[in-house]
Amino acid sequence: MKKWNIIVDVENCTNCQNCTMAVMDEYVGNAFPHYSAPHPPHGHHWVEIKKRERGSGSLLDVAYLNVMCNQCDNAPCVRAAKDGAIYKREDGIVMIDPDKAKGQKQLVKACPYGHIWWNDEHQVPQKYSLDAHLLDDGWPEPRITQVCASGCLYAVKLEDNEMRQKAQEQGLERLRPELKTEGRVWYKNLHLFMKEHLAGSVATYINGLDECCEAAQVELYQEGKCLQHTVTDFFGDFKFQGLESKPGKYVLRIKWNGIEKEIDVNLEAASVNIGDIRLDNPDAEAERKSTA
Repeated sequence: MKKWNIIVDVENCTNCQNCTMAVMDEYVGNAFPHYSAPHPPHGHHWVEIKKRERGSGSLLDVAYLNVMCNQCDNAPCVRAAKDGAIYKREDGIVMIDPDKAKGQKQLVKACPYGHIWWNDEHQVPQKYSLDAHLLDDGWPEPRITQVCASGCLYAVKLEDNEMRQKAQEQGLERLRPELKTEGRVWYKNLHLFMKEHLAGSVATYINGLDECCEAAQVELYQEGKCLQHTVTDFFGDFKFQGLESKPGKYVLRIKWNGIEKEIDVNLEAASVNIGDIRLDNPDAEAERKSTA
């Protein structure tokens, strides 16, 4: 049977908040019998966008991560619920029955991702369930994907084997796969938020002027193995993505117009901008220093 999945492309999220506002507009003050009690006006974030900055200066990266209920196939909240208060639909959506779940505050802590919220007024746990009431009414997709203007969020309804194939082809990942909850929210370019980068700029001295080194070959090595290779852009900038969030020693090898340079880099547990790397030949270096 085909089941719903959400794909989140971290690279495309601009923090416009259309998705979060759509959820608020749909649920705040609105009850949908058998689907959801009203969303309170404050305190809940059923769909949330988290922000992370990496690096510094002109090579600073800002990434946004859209998080929500993962619609887990192996959902801890389902097991923790009494009287079937949380259940899994055949189409993959995890639902909280607002009547059966009344008073079951323990369900908030049952979610290892922190995506179940407690409604004090109605004494019921709540979360985002992909606008199941709209899908059942014939909508082709949830509101959050309908309003996403940047191509960050999109919904697909596929057989499990089709979704696994798509995940493999597009390099999709789940959040915290070690929990083995088998979530149905998938992430593309997750490394832009979860991992680190090493960046810098390559420059030289030509005809009395500092110039950017475009198309310089830059290689990143660790323990003698080439991990990544890239080429500098028009501004002489380069960036290596997807590095682990732990201290490590690396070697940069740069080649441009017959000039080569090797630099040792110690990467701590955070992204780093190593600044300008000079690729001056001896004559140009002497001229640059004499005019400095």
